[in-house]
Amino acid sequence: MPVATGLDVLAFQGFAPLLGKRIALVCNQSAVSGDFRHVIDLLLPLHGSGRLTIQIVLGPQHGLFGHTQDNMIEWEGTTDPRTGLQIASLYGEHRHPRPALLKDVDIMVIDLPDIGSRYYTFLWTTANCLEAAAQLGIPVLILDRPNPIGGLQWEGPVLKPEYESFVGLHPLPTRHGMTLGEVATYLKTRYYPGCDLNVVLAPEWSRGDYAEEADAVWTMPSPNMPTVDTAVVYPGGCLLEGTNLSEGRGTTHPFEMFGAPWIDGWELGEALNVLDLPGCFFRAIQFQPTFQKHAGQLCGGCFLHVQDRRAFEPVISYVALLQETRRIYGEKLAWNPPPYEYETKKLPIDILAGNDWLRPAIDELGSLKDIRERMLRECYEFEPERRNAMLYPHG
Repeated sequence: MPVATGLDVLAFQGFAPLLGKRIALVCNQSAVSGDFRHVIDLLLPLHGSGRLTIQIVLGPQHGLFGHTQDNMIEWEGTTDPRTGLQIASLYGEHRHPRPALLKDVDIMVIDLPDIGSRYYTFLWTTANCLEAAAQLGIPVLILDRPNPIGGLQWEGPVLKPEYESFVGLHPLPTRHGMTLGEVATYLKTRYYPGCDLNVVLAPEWSRGDYAEEADAVWTMPSPNMPTVDTAVVYPGGCLLEGTNLSEGRGTTHPFEMFGAPWIDGWELGEALNVLDLPGCFFRAIQFQPTFQKHAGQLCGGCFLHVQDRRAFEPVISYVALLQETRRIYGEKLAWNPPPYEYETKKLPIDILAGNDWLRPAIDELGSLKDIRERMLRECYEFEPERRNAMLYPHG
């Protein structure tokens, strides 16, 4: 049986905590129960009978149904023709729920998927919702879900506050090893103490389990996150969004494959495999993206095969591939200019890294061992915050 989510638990209770209340529901297409029924469809009979009211539905990046393909493609709110519900966007000019949208709301219910990486904007949509709810005195109920890439491993730099953006509003490791409910608990404690927050846990989840081991329901949380394998590499693979390398958007395996028209995949793959990075192998490929970077052009590059998820370290693996690309191809590797996720001044690679030291370490071909140790030190320094927010046993 699939591990029960917070939504499953609330459905089993007949949604008792929501009866008689006017709800702002924050969700997207992945907010489904163990039998693949969407939260809206589970609530509609209660809404229709007047036992509760869905006042408004708020959707994150990519739209309520994941219909906007790329980053910084904004979408507008509407009235859903199927249900008659009012739908509004939390991605675009207004990334906080505006007070007018929350008028007459008694409780905000959040059921958003997270994939375990600090860059994923659904975390920061949640943060903005906590802030808005605290200001308006609206309680928040989060329906928690398992972290699909487990809750024991963490990796990468911890965001510095001066590099905050919509891919990181507050300090958090790149791979954070927490659930959305746990991240929200940390954010409430540190930044939004006035928020009345409750989390409905996924009670049977063991934090060491990946999605398949938990038999957790998987639906694409966003257009370029098709599988759990994608989520496994994403904490490192998303760094490529700050470069002129294709990160595989416009292919069937985004973030697992990467390259550019000027790369020889065999040359790059051999250089990377010599490094003997744990748990993975780089296989030379050629591919032709159908959209985004290098669309319609033949690219050389590699496919990153993860052979051992628990040994694999995605952030340092992709730092290594950027270093080897710089070493072999020199200035052909370029850092993309702003804007990126509404940040107009800092380089995308710097806000993705969350600091000012990783980019020079790549450019100067700094010691991978030293880079890894620095990231580990930052994670260890953050660990008390993480432990304090844990809602599930540490295994």
